[in-house]
Amino acid sequence: MRLSRRQLVALAAGLPLATALPGAAWAQKKIVLGFSQVGAESEWRTANTESIKSAAKDAGIELKFSDAQQKQENQIKAIRAFIAQKVDVIAFSPVVETGWDNVLREAKAAKIPVVLTDRAVNTKDPSLYVTFMGSDFVEEGRKAGRWLVDKMKDQKGEVRIVELQGTVGSAPAIDRKKGFEEIIKADPKFKIVRSQTGDFTRAKGKEVMEAFLKAEGKNGINVLYAHNDDMAIGAIQAIEEAGLKPAKDITIISIDAVKGAFEAMMAGKLNVSIECSPLLGPQLMTAVKDIVAGKPVAKRIVTEEGIFPMETAAAEFPKRKY
Repeated sequence: MRLSRRQLVALAAGLPLATALPGAAWAQKKIVLGFSQVGAESEWRTANTESIKSAAKDAGIELKFSDAQQKQENQIKAIRAFIAQKVDVIAFSPVVETGWDNVLREAKAAKIPVVLTDRAVNTKDPSLYVTFMGSDFVEEGRKAGRWLVDKMKDQKGEVRIVELQGTVGSAPAIDRKKGFEEIIKADPKFKIVRSQTGDFTRAKGKEVMEAFLKAEGKNGINVLYAHNDDMAIGAIQAIEEAGLKPAKDITIISIDAVKGAFEAMMAGKLNVSIECSPLLGPQLMTAVKDIVAGKPVAKRIVTEEGIFPMETAAAEFPKRKY
């Protein structure tokens, strides 16, 4: 290879040849991703955080991670900090759906692309984020409803349902309620008699279920529909303490399909769990790399998920990663 005079000068000056060769790329700058997590309120969320941290490491992406402890103001603060730090991409899982427009406009003005993971935001300007990746929460609610309608199709008389909702104003709480109601309203025997938030936590799930049992009496509840497994597991405790048999005296449906739910199903205490996969890390890192490289990214990336009734739990359990 014949070197030009410029390249020879560069070599003589002790510069690496790459800086002198035409078209040679500079050592690639590490992509920096700022991620604001909702908190650590459930087994699901812990698995989601772990997936994001390990996928960033595997992808060679520098991750600036912030835990909002389930407070929107903490997430807004974190996003503003990421903007100030001039990260390449911002991703976050919004604690609630509304109230993001101002901070997202700030990110857009700073030319920092935003990715929504797991939960969506409610905005009139969809250009404020590049993509939303995660589950179809409405469909999860529908799956729960379809399972119940099928299980109780031959039951005569009223089916009295209590509902443990997720965090008020959050996308999964709104959508899982909507999808479930859409299915059960086709048959008037299904009736939600009580519905209250358990904030996606075991402790609150137990506390609210105790109140439901007190209000409705031991025989006044046929079904519990919980928006996540952690609340269902808390509620199971309350049901047992009331002297009832969970999954027998009260049919229990929940969402997430975390290991704790499989353990409850194998113990005969939970009837079914609808899957909502937290393992979004690899998918997120692929999207981040594509965005930085200027490649097109779909506006909505949906996670593929299944339904796990109690009967399949023991066979499925060894395959669970969360």
